[in-house]
Amino acid sequence: MASPTPLLKDELDIVIPTIRNLDFLEMWRPFFEPYHLIIVQDGDPSKTINVPQGFDYELYNRNDINRILGPKASCISFKDSACRCFGYMVSKKKYIYTIDDDCFVANDPTGKKINALEQHIKNLLCPSTPFFFNTLYEPYREGADFVRGYPFSLREGVPTAVSHGLWLNIPDYDAPTQLVKPLERNTRYVDAILTIPKGTLFPMCGMNLAFDRELIGPAMYFGLMGDGQPIGRYDDMWAGWCIKVICDHLGLGVKTGLPYIYHSKASNPFVNLRKEYKGIFWQEDIIPFFQNVVLSKEATTVQKCYIELAKEVKDKLSKIDPYFDKLADAMVTWIESWDELNPAGAGAGASAAANGKAKA
Repeated sequence: MASPTPLLKDELDIVIPTIRNLDFLEMWRPFFEPYHLIIVQDGDPSKTINVPQGFDYELYNRNDINRILGPKASCISFKDSACRCFGYMVSKKKYIYTIDDDCFVANDPTGKKINALEQHIKNLLCPSTPFFFNTLYEPYREGADFVRGYPFSLREGVPTAVSHGLWLNIPDYDAPTQLVKPLERNTRYVDAILTIPKGTLFPMCGMNLAFDRELIGPAMYFGLMGDGQPIGRYDDMWAGWCIKVICDHLGLGVKTGLPYIYHSKASNPFVNLRKEYKGIFWQEDIIPFFQNVVLSKEATTVQKCYIELAKEVKDKLSKIDPYFDKLADAMVTWIESWDELNPAGAGAGASAAANGKAKA
């Protein structure tokens, strides 16, 4: 019997940042092989990254990023997984799934292997309900619905821009929590998907994440992190705060919950603390900033929203540290680069504007 055609086979790219050989793809082969991969190689560009045979992929290293973006390449982080957002920029597909190379296939409570990508696609193709919370969580799943008292006028929902998945085994903790709970593992599989309500921020983790590139792509900038920067491990957090404010403004939805992956490896808490310690202080000011920022009526596109946000970052957060002045400039550079590689009207499925090293 012929296997069913994978969902969105020609409309989705899988973006993977890495510094090592991608042996982990072998376990994902049944789920990932039909899709196109964009691999963003961090660190030393002269190092050869081995990709298992049979995968359709293109690989970009730092030399490629510099060649394609020129002086604007300064907005792409180096020696940090934040470099993954370059893959979002050069993709020509409507949807993106991004995963870290230490994330393995998880099993559900029955022992069945979880096709994380398929669940993300289902989340993205299904509406969100950010304006009114449904106590049975995802009302569009089989066996669930809108509960009594849920307004009929809101039951159609809104388009889903982001699907945020979770992790079994090693939880995504910050360094202080890692240090006090070194042996803690997440074994709780919660069979739930929920829309994050409008006006509520959340800590977005980039290691098991999917999004609609056409709806929210230009806001998925993972900031300036890593080499030469005073902060790390806040790349996905920054993008999460930005996309949530913009989704709320534009009436788009963000879901969290299923699917789970198996996070195999704990990073060093002492190294993490060095990367995070400024962020741990700064976030006490950053969160109120995002909670209170207001975008104008004129901000009708993601790009316009993001440029307004960059101006607000410069005006309000630069007093915390000069880093935010630099970050605000990089946010503008990111949008300029995005628009150059994704001219209006080109849309998803257009021919690649940038040639990396394509392999099949």
